[in-house]
Amino acid sequence: MKKNICISLIIIFGLLLSACSLEQDAANLYKKEIPLEVEIVIPESFVDNKQETIKAFLTQGGKKVEDADFVHFEIWKQDGSVHYKMEQAENIGNGTYSLSKEFDRDGLYYIKVHASNDGSIIMPQKQFIVGELSKSELEFLQKGLQKQNVNHEHHH
Repeated sequence: MKKNICISLIIIFGLLLSACSLEQDAANLYKKEIPLEVEIVIPESFVDNKQETIKAFLTQGGKKVEDADFVHFEIWKQDGSVHYKMEQAENIGNGTYSLSKEFDRDGLYYIKVHASNDGSIIMPQKQFIVGELSKSELEFLQKGLQKQNVNHEHHH
């Protein structure tokens, strides 16, 4: 009797498991995301108290993103003394989005682009320098380079 119950249970579990098998084209049933890409373009140099334009070029699947869901720029100073509120970028066409900003303090800054299109969201960040670096900012950058060099030793 126990043997018949065991065999029956094995048959039932086998049937249940076979019903859950993956279809060969199961991956095609899911939406395939095409990642959004951005290139942040910063002016070669910034001058105190002068409007400068920062641009972001958006592409997705090799095509320019003409009308992204959103593109915002967030800018702050490395030492925390300056933090501009997140601002919507201007769509100037051809997949290019821009923001003009006046910087009234020298130093090391960061910009983060928050962008979304067709379900893909990215938030790349880039550092840049306005005017001259302070001694502490220069030391901060040098420490970062030292860490990178230690982490990227070549093994022979």
